[in-house]
Amino acid sequence: MAKKFLRRTLLFVAVLSVLALVGGCHLFQVFGSMPSEEEIAAYEKLPYFKDGLFQNPEPLPFYPDRITGAGASNWFRFVLSNPNAPDVTFPKVALDAASFPAVPADFAVYWLGHSSLIIELEGKRLLVDPIFGNAAPLPGVVRRFTDAPIQREQLPPLDFVLITHDHYDHLEYDTIRALRGRDVRFVVPYGVGGHLRKWGIEPGRIQEIGWGEEIGANGLAIASERTLHFSGRTFGRRDTTLWTSYVLKGNKFRVFISGDSGYGEHFRDIGEKHGPFDLAFIEIDAWNPGWPKTHMFPEEVMRATHDLRTRTLVPVHWGVFDLARHPWDESIRIISNLATQQDDVKLLTPMMGEKLVPGESKTLPWWETVGK
Repeated sequence: MAKKFLRRTLLFVAVLSVLALVGGCHLFQVFGSMPSEEEIAAYEKLPYFKDGLFQNPEPLPFYPDRITGAGASNWFRFVLSNPNAPDVTFPKVALDAASFPAVPADFAVYWLGHSSLIIELEGKRLLVDPIFGNAAPLPGVVRRFTDAPIQREQLPPLDFVLITHDHYDHLEYDTIRALRGRDVRFVVPYGVGGHLRKWGIEPGRIQEIGWGEEIGANGLAIASERTLHFSGRTFGRRDTTLWTSYVLKGNKFRVFISGDSGYGEHFRDIGEKHGPFDLAFIEIDAWNPGWPKTHMFPEEVMRATHDLRTRTLVPVHWGVFDLARHPWDESIRIISNLATQQDDVKLLTPMMGEKLVPGESKTLPWWETVGK
């Protein structure tokens, strides 16, 4: 009896050890890769890189004693029930590969939730910050409020994949792996290319870009500009890769993609350099007095919109994850109210998966009907 119990115990321990080893190896993959010594040496020539780290345009303060919101002191909300999450299903438009035209439109947009976008611009199709699962390296952590309107396996043909920075709610291991066999070009900030190469993307398909730099392809220009944020996928790797916003410039249309950013003078600089914009995707969520410069408060979003000189605002970075301890719809409610007080900015708020044609489509405040 004792020998049988011992064998079972040893088998149990062996199985746990194998699972731990496999899980550890998987995590090591998901974490990504540090820039090489050669890359770091090249970054040292940049004015915004110092002592092995990328630098913000201004300090990024953190005040633990000023953090507010439901579950403010409870980090377990990322794995347990969440007081800020909705308890009903969101309206959305389901998409698959057949939902998209063979030739990308002149100007069309599909918001996939959070900061994930499909943008069709003058015959090119771009996928931005594609996230289809949770926003953490482990399953069940930082879970979604709602499923994406399309599965990654159903994505249409793509010309570009744009990544703004390497946080888990913007760069997803499983999605990059799923895109390995696609004929698509990846545009990423400095240092992020190392993650993609580790995950199986050929170096020749990756274009790394820094602030103030621009690449062109068949009539479409993609420029990288400053943001006020940070990067990192695990402890000890913060700010070893760059974070960025993007400007898309075609022959007829100009689009701004904010990435994650606190408010600063860089928005006015970008507006003066590249504006006016036909459309701007600007992050509106995850603000908190505890980290006042990491993300924008709603009033700052409207200020940034004017600084950029954009005609139309599409809010992003909301509706999918609880990253700042406030109700899931608080940011969009405030932004919507602020926009009604201003005549010079048009606010468009598509449902996830809803096709949006700037200048033609009208949208509704769909969040007001959730749970009603």
